[in-house]
Amino acid sequence: MYSGNIIPMNKLTTKKRAQILSMLVEGMSMRSITRITGVSINTVAKLLSDAGEACADYHEWNVRGVKGNRRIEADEIWSFCYAKERAVPGALNAPEGAGDVWTWTAIDADSKLMLSYHVTNSRDGESALVLMDDLRKRLEDRPQITTDGLKAYIEAVEESFGAGVDYAQVIKEYGQSADGHSQERRYSPAVCTKIEKRKIEGNPDLKKANTTHVERHNLSMRMGMRRFTRLTNAFSKRIEKHAAMVALFALHYNFCRIHTTIKVTPAMEAGLDHTVRDCEWIVGLIDDMAPEPRKPGPKPGAKYGKRQKSN
Repeated sequence: MYSGNIIPMNKLTTKKRAQILSMLVEGMSMRSITRITGVSINTVAKLLSDAGEACADYHEWNVRGVKGNRRIEADEIWSFCYAKERAVPGALNAPEGAGDVWTWTAIDADSKLMLSYHVTNSRDGESALVLMDDLRKRLEDRPQITTDGLKAYIEAVEESFGAGVDYAQVIKEYGQSADGHSQERRYSPAVCTKIEKRKIEGNPDLKKANTTHVERHNLSMRMGMRRFTRLTNAFSKRIEKHAAMVALFALHYNFCRIHTTIKVTPAMEAGLDHTVRDCEWIVGLIDDMAPEPRKPGPKPGAKYGKRQKSN
């Protein structure tokens, strides 16, 4: 752990806070950040919580009104909090939300915009419905949605969009390795042996129905958030911090990061913004949400003067 002079939160400059946020979205762990910047880990954690709240609020009210017949791809990515699900019953002082964590995402395949996300402990129909309800309010026109073969999506899309959607599922089958190297194959991608595309609702263009972009986006999430990296001890210890990191990543990905394919940010490509933002802009969002400083004077409920001694 860093043993030099620890810098308190109220002494951090905008540039320093922006540096910390930049490190977080570039896949650095919180303890690595404390060693490099000299900022205490509690300060980094507090900044992450504040950033998560500000980013989630900005996403809620500004990633809306997306026009055009968008090709939407949805998927869910696994991680865990505190301990893996099977180890939670025997874990000491396991917090609420410990165990498997699923981050549900929906992206626009053309602009690469991360339209919706939802962090939860379950991979069921209720979680799928939350994602689709959120997605529906952000789109202006009829979309084409593609998901994997998870049955939870079918009822969720139906309930959220009704007949106002073209929906297809891409079902992939994977084979097991027969080369005798099971231990090496354990951490390698499985071999896809079959792909089937099914029309579920409306009239989707099956040639454009795929989940390639959202699956590639899953890799960006694992590379950009240390908590998602497999086989490390950097996993989230509290689900609140996990959700805060996802909110920070989503806003930075949409508004600050130039996508290598489209050469602009996803928000610019989708018509939601006109310029490339940076982490200092995110710090400004945090400051805008901060409560007004209390006026000098006694604390609420405090009495004026010194207490008189009784005779």
